[in-house]
Amino acid sequence: MPDSSIPKFHEKNREERIKIVKSFAGLSKEDTEILKNNGGISFDEANHMVENVVGILSLPLGIATNFKVNGKDYLVPMAIEESSVIAAASKAAKIARKHGGFTMKSDESYSIGQVQVLDVDIKSAIPKVMKASNKLLEIANSKSKTLSKMGKGAKKITCKKLKTKSGTMLIVELLIDVGDAMGANITNTMCEGIAPFIEEITGGRVLLRILSNYSTRRLVRGTAVFDKEEIGDKQVVDNIIHAYEFAASDPYRAVTHNKGVMNGVIAVANSTGQDTRAIEAASHAYASRNGKYTSLTRWKKDKQGNLVGEIEVPMSVGIVGGIVNVHPMIKVCTKILGVKSAKELGCIIGAVGLAQNFSAIRALASEGIQKGHMKLHAKNIALSAGVPKNKMNEVVSRMVKEDSVSVTKAKEILKEL
Repeated sequence: MPDSSIPKFHEKNREERIKIVKSFAGLSKEDTEILKNNGGISFDEANHMVENVVGILSLPLGIATNFKVNGKDYLVPMAIEESSVIAAASKAAKIARKHGGFTMKSDESYSIGQVQVLDVDIKSAIPKVMKASNKLLEIANSKSKTLSKMGKGAKKITCKKLKTKSGTMLIVELLIDVGDAMGANITNTMCEGIAPFIEEITGGRVLLRILSNYSTRRLVRGTAVFDKEEIGDKQVVDNIIHAYEFAASDPYRAVTHNKGVMNGVIAVANSTGQDTRAIEAASHAYASRNGKYTSLTRWKKDKQGNLVGEIEVPMSVGIVGGIVNVHPMIKVCTKILGVKSAKELGCIIGAVGLAQNFSAIRALASEGIQKGHMKLHAKNIALSAGVPKNKMNEVVSRMVKEDSVSVTKAKEILKEL
């Protein structure tokens, strides 16, 4: 079985890294060429994806090492512009390996569709809809022969009454097992498909027919144990728990705390072609589900004094359909992960979110966030200061050694050199 704990991966050059990833994931020669093609797509390909295209914006694509999720090793592609995120996730995963890595679970891939019905007598409409639920499911499932053949598709109809400023409305909700797809398109299609019949049986007027990105029936949850000796000492473990309790109690801290979770989640989502806006929106809504915005993670000690992290977050992702099928780089990233289902991908993304959260609060609770972050950020600072490649290492080393990382300092050192 491949091992993702690769010593000094960050010290290797690009060719060496690609060679390791190629061997780990069984990449073809064509796959490695795509990795070397910065951006992964041509202008013509981009022009077919969105409107009014003028160029292509690339993000750095890195590999997080050391991840073991549910007993399986992964090299995790992460696309992100922020320094220290990939290194921090890799370090956290290395610490978690001592106690078996990450244990994650994912719900079935259930999507929720909503049909808004106006100008309707709610009291009489709801029984009519529920009585016709089998017919509604039949209509919905006629919109996807593929899901039906797989035993998936629309599974349940529910109704709810909403009171608004403009009056009372009926919301008919459709629960759909979308399999390994993210499922937005088929959910919308099914909602539009059942709308005419809903109007017919209720006498109301259908307005919106759309999925909900609040994917509460598609949660990923999991845990990992971080060894107290690897973390530092008992005080650091206690400090991390104090930091978590701050985030759990104060929305101002919780937002930044959860941003750390999203650093990991969205970087993997970027690399695998997921709808990052949907993931973000659902996650932050879930953090507020009890009426107050709070932490997406929980931290405590076990009987041995080790740190235990837990995460629970909505995770609507897919490995088929949409950009996953057309973007060459995303195809390669998915191949590097080696995932066989959307549920497996969700588990990995959740694990990376937990790992990244651990690294952030560990840094905050010990030496402070800036020390490690600015060390890795120093190259960006030197680059923006116009430091040439042959002077880069020396300028960066000086800035870090003198604990002064800024454009002004980089220019000053360069002038001295």
